[in-house]
Amino acid sequence: MTAPHSPVYQEYYTRIPFQLLTGAEWKRLVAFRADESGVTLGGAVLRYHRFLAVVPWRDIEAVVVWATQTPSEKPVRYIGLKLRPGVPAPPGPNQKLTPQFAAGFAPHLEYEVVRNSRRIFLWKVDQARLSAAVQAFAPHVQLRAHPVHRERPGEGSALGNDSGGSIFDILP
Repeated sequence: MTAPHSPVYQEYYTRIPFQLLTGAEWKRLVAFRADESGVTLGGAVLRYHRFLAVVPWRDIEAVVVWATQTPSEKPVRYIGLKLRPGVPAPPGPNQKLTPQFAAGFAPHLEYEVVRNSRRIFLWKVDQARLSAAVQAFAPHVQLRAHPVHRERPGEGSALGNDSGGSIFDILP
């Protein structure tokens, strides 16, 4: 638990009954945290420990909040990291994401940011608190918020019926 006026920014996943049914326990799982040591990217609820990553501030160039939207859906929001050159990618659900798929899915972003992203699902970002945390702990790190990228009809996300890809390849 953080102090009421601490610059530490932390968000938890909303607990869901599915956690109990699958044996994932009823713990509060950290979805995202920015503190003096760096940024913690939580794993998906059912693969939490496998994809949990802590990235020190010295390895981060930017924290990026972004979203995509197809004509038939609400925006899907993400938060990702642009790392300094030579820093290995943290573990995560997008580790096997190809540059071609990332370009089709989020052409407005660098491949690395898409690969190092987590879907904002079962939690929300408080932009003001996130900004205060980044400013307090790593003023040299950029905080970027991109407008929603809207796909036009027929543009697609590079996932054809025969692509071998799946939407589950990119979801946390």
